[in-house]
Amino acid sequence: MAERRRTRISSKITQLPDDIKEQLDALLLDTSNSYKDIAAWLKSEGYNISKSAVGRYAIRANQAAQRVAETLERTKAIAAAVEKNPDIDFTKASRMVLMDGLMQRVSTAEEDFAEMPLDKAGRLIASLARVGVYEQKVKRDYKSKMELAFEALEDELTKAIKADPQLTKELHAVLQKARERILTDD
Repeated sequence: MAERRRTRISSKITQLPDDIKEQLDALLLDTSNSYKDIAAWLKSEGYNISKSAVGRYAIRANQAAQRVAETLERTKAIAAAVEKNPDIDFTKASRMVLMDGLMQRVSTAEEDFAEMPLDKAGRLIASLARVGVYEQKVKRDYKSKMELAFEALEDELTKAIKADPQLTKELHAVLQKARERILTDD
């Protein structure tokens, strides 16, 4: 049976009033304050919290801020790619960025194993690969349907103008150019 992982942290700091916690966060942002100084300030405010607890809280806060910053960077990368090339499939760009993040996570798994089991990361990578295969299948199906639609259109138009062989030949050439433009991958 899998061991239950703790997802919520309950500490003396999380139980602080919001105004004290805001001041604590501000003190942590100023790197000239040591954890010992911050613990002393908390004690002067009436909260007996150790410098170790302050340090653990700071680490958790920094990790959360780093995850938010990484997510923002990935979002900016997707937006920049779509802006740079409006024809790009944004779902594909998003999937590529997500795959990159997962691969980074797997490659530095020593510390991340506690947070994400390797089998879960593997399942996520496999899911993304399946999405890629599905995307290719959808493209093939779309091309097949377009091919059938062009053939039907060509047959209908050919029947309508069969009396003029030169016009039929010209129409066939125009349809062939259109088919090539639509069905070729850029």
